[in-house]
Amino acid sequence: MWTPAPGSMSAAPASPDAPIVAMPAWQPSAPLTQLRSRSALLAQLRQFFAQREVLEVETPLLCSYGVTDPALEPFQVQHGVSLTAGERYLQTSPEYAMKRLLALYPEPIFQITRAFRDGEAGALHNPEFSLLEWYRPGWNHHQLMDEVAELCNLCLGDKPVRRYTYRELFFAYLDIDPFTETDAGLRALASEHVDIGSMRGGRDLWLDLLLSHLIEPQLRASGLCFVYDYPASQAALARIDTSEEYAVGHRFELYVDGVELANGYWELADAREQRIRFEADNARRLATGQVERGIDPYLMAALEAGLPDCSGVALGVDRLLMLQTGCDDIRDVLAFDWHRS
Repeated sequence: MWTPAPGSMSAAPASPDAPIVAMPAWQPSAPLTQLRSRSALLAQLRQFFAQREVLEVETPLLCSYGVTDPALEPFQVQHGVSLTAGERYLQTSPEYAMKRLLALYPEPIFQITRAFRDGEAGALHNPEFSLLEWYRPGWNHHQLMDEVAELCNLCLGDKPVRRYTYRELFFAYLDIDPFTETDAGLRALASEHVDIGSMRGGRDLWLDLLLSHLIEPQLRASGLCFVYDYPASQAALARIDTSEEYAVGHRFELYVDGVELANGYWELADAREQRIRFEADNARRLATGQVERGIDPYLMAALEAGLPDCSGVALGVDRLLMLQTGCDDIRDVLAFDWHRS
């Protein structure tokens, strides 16, 4: 459980009757032991990829375009005294820039970087966080899952590894088929367990609520749990496979003892299909009152030039450190959390 650092603005009084004294909040959130653990973890990650001859790269944090995904909001930066006036965006992940590298240099690459998402700050979220992202040309998502499991077991010790398709997971824990259950049935099940209030949305909203509120808590003793082959409507930047009974997006998410840690794709390389999805994202944004986002022309040009067959994954470094050191609050592993920065 997170507790304020000594002398913080939110430090508790010595007794219920003692006056609350405001103290300066300049001190770090994390103890020195955590800073040392972070340094050791970063060295461990770099050694993992060096041994596999995966090239470390750096890409810009501040770019001309953000993302269209309605679930992600970037921080916008207004610039313009010495530079041309306009907006730039702090990146929610280095994905687009790394794919531009891959389009010209199709070799395995990784990056450890800061990422920014305007949203929740709490036990598992900080708007500025550390992200490990890597890409493997010639691999599918199953091969990448194998490597993700290797890295996690190196950092966390050997844990059991389980794999479920998205459909199997819903059958196993809720005894429903997420591909055939009606929207009304999904909403009704969600409302039995979650206060949905006036919440409105399509089937993906209800599926997300069921996954996050009813299934994820049951994965806390499951070790490494990979969930893959999501509904095609949740494919995001992943390929879609239509060869089976129901179309699925070739993506996966990893939960470690119930904590969502990584999100990976067998990457979509079709520029035309990707543009259609980005346009659909913007349509959903407008329908819900969000701001429309420009489609990144640099990424589109790279896809048109030819992205190699590859899989990629993004993994939360701060959460990995939490799991490694036994913390249950992200503020314990950050030198300065959102409220101290």
